[in-house]
Amino acid sequence: MHDAATPKLRTGGQLIVDALEAQGVEHVFCVPGESYLAVIDALHDASINVTVCRQEAGAAMMADATARLTGRPGIVMVTRGPGATNAAHGIHIAEHDSVPLIMFVGQVEAGVRGRGAWQELDYKAVFGSMTKWAVEIDDPARIPEIVSRAFHVAMQGRPGPVVIALPEDVLLETAAVAAPPRVEPVETWPGLTQMAELQKMLWAAEKPIMIVGGSGWSEKAVASVVRFAERFDLPVAASFRRAMLFPGDHPNFAGEIALGPNPKLKARIENADLVIVAGGRMSEVPSQGYTLFDVPVPKQKLVHVHADAEELGRVYHPTLGIHASPKGFAAALETVQPPVSIRWAAETRQAREDYLGWTERPPRVPGKLDMGQVMVALRERLPVDAIVCNGAGNYAIWVGRFMRFRRYGTQLAPVSGSMGYGVPAAVGAKRRFPDRMVVAFAGDGCFLMNGQEFATAVQYDLPIVVVVVDNGMYGTIRMHQEREYPGRVEATALKNPDFAAYAVAFGGHGERVETTEQFMPAFERALASGKPAILHCLVDPEAITPSATIASIRETARAK
Repeated sequence: MHDAATPKLRTGGQLIVDALEAQGVEHVFCVPGESYLAVIDALHDASINVTVCRQEAGAAMMADATARLTGRPGIVMVTRGPGATNAAHGIHIAEHDSVPLIMFVGQVEAGVRGRGAWQELDYKAVFGSMTKWAVEIDDPARIPEIVSRAFHVAMQGRPGPVVIALPEDVLLETAAVAAPPRVEPVETWPGLTQMAELQKMLWAAEKPIMIVGGSGWSEKAVASVVRFAERFDLPVAASFRRAMLFPGDHPNFAGEIALGPNPKLKARIENADLVIVAGGRMSEVPSQGYTLFDVPVPKQKLVHVHADAEELGRVYHPTLGIHASPKGFAAALETVQPPVSIRWAAETRQAREDYLGWTERPPRVPGKLDMGQVMVALRERLPVDAIVCNGAGNYAIWVGRFMRFRRYGTQLAPVSGSMGYGVPAAVGAKRRFPDRMVVAFAGDGCFLMNGQEFATAVQYDLPIVVVVVDNGMYGTIRMHQEREYPGRVEATALKNPDFAAYAVAFGGHGERVETTEQFMPAFERALASGKPAILHCLVDPEAITPSATIASIRETARAK
């Protein structure tokens, strides 16, 4: 860092690193490339921890994970062309899930742009539709300005990703400019009249419910929502894969509105006379294919709170739209006073009973290894601050339905439904919070999309535990295949390696788990090993969901 009054001459690469240090960046995830060697060299002398990854998608997902846990932009650096297109996987997740992420990507020299030079891409065109801002630096003197703006853009409004392209020659040019001041996002606050209207609507309600979702929350904001729910004795549900936004062990928690949700929770939201959607968009999955609320005018009175004004009315016309960030809205809830008598207290108790009935005792499924029973055992074993990660696939139904998230900052799961997320997310989380337990769940198909990042866990001595749920197929697609084309199995079967041996080959701990009784002892041995670990769990292919088998789905489809 240098005195702002007397900046020294620095290369573009050094200015990038100076700007990141000024923002308090502690971790950078990267796959190195010759296109941005000047930045890598500058990182050698910086206070920033560098994590070198095995593939750019994994690097981007690690950065995404740290952003979800801290609220500050995750930083990923990749090389041009194929490096950038690999990383696009993580960029799309950040866009869909509203995660602040900044990707620095190498670019060809400015003098040869447009010629189809080595690994050249038009980054504004490639990433324009999946980022909040895509920009190319053409003058090293503008680096502090552009990095500062990137942090503002990534965090403000609806958070999301920014891509900054770095022409190779610009990184070698010099300029004498000061690093930018630390950026703090500008929170949007609801107006007093809006909060007064919310109070009026609550006082008139008979069956209200609140749904928390989206990003941009904090532990303090979640605590404020909990107090609000307690004062109003309000049932609170979480949007898809946002369960950490309300304590799962709280008597007011009504569950997660997700893929294949509790039918009683779905009915409760449909029959509510007032729904407060705080922070989320109620996109396709939580809205049950846009059927939970009528489009464009819901039959329920809808209070929609969102940090991005353009999201208000985008799909649903709200009875009351509140343009506010989750933190601003949560703080303002203190001004809303409950009625003298609360008419829906019995509904809240019933909502909790419905949740417990859906999650407390998992139904038995075919096979000797029952992942429902495993989840029950784990939710009793995991510390309250353990970080649980997963990617996408039917195995994640067990995690979402039966795991209990009791504290903010403990869930890393892609709302986008993207496979391959769980393992790199776990690596990123453990790199950022080495003292917390981190457990990742992955299907056999999901794991091998970014399983190479297990090598990154070994390289940095990150003792994560990866639970690979192996049913020998792309299970979700097979389920849909049986529903639409019963018995005509094609392109969904998988022949898998020995994942426990994979772990050992990489330098970690690996075990094969074939029965429910074997799981917890194997889990304890994995923790005790002090190494990154993989538990290769073999489950019956018929156990496709907690409530259906492949055979039952096929029979139902054939009967139609």
